[in-house]
Amino acid sequence: MLTNDDGIHAPGLWAAAQALSQVGEVCVVAPDREQSGVGASLTLHAPVVARSLEIPALERLSAAANEEAGSPDGQQAEIRHRVTAFSVEGTPGDSCILGLEKLVGPVDLVVSGINRGSNLGWDVMVSGTVGAAFQGYFRGYPTIAISVGSVQNPRFDGAASLLRLLAQKLDQDGKKDAFLLNVNVPSLAPDQITGVEITRSGGRSYGESVREEGTGHQKRYWIARNRPVMADNGEGTDMNAAKNNRISITPLHLNLSHQEMLPRVETLLAGVPEALLGKGG
Repeated sequence: MLTNDDGIHAPGLWAAAQALSQVGEVCVVAPDREQSGVGASLTLHAPVVARSLEIPALERLSAAANEEAGSPDGQQAEIRHRVTAFSVEGTPGDSCILGLEKLVGPVDLVVSGINRGSNLGWDVMVSGTVGAAFQGYFRGYPTIAISVGSVQNPRFDGAASLLRLLAQKLDQDGKKDAFLLNVNVPSLAPDQITGVEITRSGGRSYGESVREEGTGHQKRYWIARNRPVMADNGEGTDMNAAKNNRISITPLHLNLSHQEMLPRVETLLAGVPEALLGKGG
């Protein structure tokens, strides 16, 4: 099953569908519009609508993916017959949940992407691409979030080829254990990529800035993530790999407990339980 946060019409989504359709059947369940930056948010207080895409729409989208990736026209027929798709009026997380719980059912692999722009370091906490992927991971599936390192004129061919190879390896491996890989691919021709590295997440990569407009009651604010920070981008991090035109593959999990902080918290709480529970002197 394939989802994303750039929306159902995103070329990266259909480049991924094209690649995965060479390995097996693909069902696309993706938001009906751009949803970048929504993280793992879910729609819990309103119904969520999903609509299946008819063959003409699939033809248009697959043709656009072929053009974007420079694929031969002969592959269009293959993607048509091996791909079904649903457009969801909701978040990336909604899309993944609807797909796995209702629209598709059990799958061999969950993929979120191919995202336009990197998801490195702490950015994964606000990434809709990774947020959707977590829903696959929570449900016990092998899951891949995959992005390319450019928002302007991104190249998806390297990421698509990598995705196809990973899907083939997983198919041959036969194991169905849950994991989540955050993959970032340079937006370069494959022969310009300098390597593949298994990495750890770096620190904060971008900070926010706020722009205001209008006056008085008409004042509005625009939040943008456009201040490069690139903290903790040393050797072994995903950010360092990206800086050196290498593919980074980072295994993620969700144990956010800060073990090293436990002694500090114990010191901070000295006497608090007794005072709170009325057991102190």
